[in-house]
Amino acid sequence: MLNYFKPAAMLLLLLTLLTGVLYPLVVTAFAHTFYADKANGSLLYDAKRQAIGSALIGQSFTLPKYFWGRASATAPYPYNAGASSGSNLGATNPVLIDAVNTRVKILQAADPSNKTPVPVDLVTASGSGLDPHISVAAAEYQIKRVAKARNMDENKLRELVNAQTESRQWLVFGEPRVNVLQLNLALDAQQP
Repeated sequence: MLNYFKPAAMLLLLLTLLTGVLYPLVVTAFAHTFYADKANGSLLYDAKRQAIGSALIGQSFTLPKYFWGRASATAPYPYNAGASSGSNLGATNPVLIDAVNTRVKILQAADPSNKTPVPVDLVTASGSGLDPHISVAAAEYQIKRVAKARNMDENKLRELVNAQTESRQWLVFGEPRVNVLQLNLALDAQQP
């Protein structure tokens, strides 16, 4: 029995050191050397160089002068990274239908003159409930409200949205999208 125990214990110790200590140290050193920004959470900073959020996690904006992001399924706290998940509500679930209808009414009340259909990503949550992006259509839908709140030219605001629009990943995957936090930071930098 001891003939089997000693090699097994040595193998356990060797693999623990290799996969539990050495490999994580090498990967962490590589990430911090070549991808420091991403390895540290893709943090975004304000003019005073204080971290105000991550480009990877959505934030809640409710003032009319800002673009609003997707709804979050991490209720009761919007964009709670500790509760990342979808709502798991089916398309015919009355709770989801009521939530979507409420969100549509909120958007329409915020800009009563806007008669265009509300883009679906403004009233539904993403799978993680933390999505920092909205579609270009969702950003376009909000331009009138933001321009009015900031007393800003709509065309100038549209140019800013276009400048902040990210293309498809590797020009193939996904759809063009806008990171709401980055757009709002650029908006504040242009017109504080």
